[in-house]
Amino acid sequence: MHGVHGQVSKAVPRRWLVLGAGGAGKTTLAVALGQILHLPIIHLDREYWRPGWVEPSQDDWDRKVVELAAGDRWIMDGNYSRTLHLRLPRADAVILLDPPTIVCLLGIITRGWLQRRRMRPDLAHGCAEHPPDLQFLRYVAMYKWRSLPRVLQMVRAAPHARMIHLRSRREARAFLAGLQNGIGAHASGNPEHGVHL
Repeated sequence: MHGVHGQVSKAVPRRWLVLGAGGAGKTTLAVALGQILHLPIIHLDREYWRPGWVEPSQDDWDRKVVELAAGDRWIMDGNYSRTLHLRLPRADAVILLDPPTIVCLLGIITRGWLQRRRMRPDLAHGCAEHPPDLQFLRYVAMYKWRSLPRVLQMVRAAPHARMIHLRSRREARAFLAGLQNGIGAHASGNPEHGVHL
């Protein structure tokens, strides 16, 4: 994890990307981060899918991503690596959730079965949760080898964006707790503790 220290007003980014394999905990972390920083959350799954799990055209989706990224303040949760180059220039910080693969697989399997046929708040209307198919399980299983290296390369090539690489659920909880404590210290008149990113 890269550490950054400073006053809250200067140190806390206004635009965050939350990336990672399916089941890594992106939505959970994005919601918690939004509550701490009072930033609006953009769930890319909700923006991408049409009712009934219908996909948009690539051109339509590219235009939508550019429009979403143009906002002044946001937390954007989701991968969609083909459009990462459209979002990354606008991001001030990138959180990369990178827990063990087995944790991600168990996460999506558990979520798929426990919430099957239910509407998730991070999905579009008309897109009920369902158990993961073999293709998605394979994507998650191979994420560290096939997708992660390219994502890391792109993020590291964008030095303006602070990268926070969290390799476990414990690290994610510690990051959120540290951020919340730093903001609380500043708000209570104890800003020398700063914010740790």
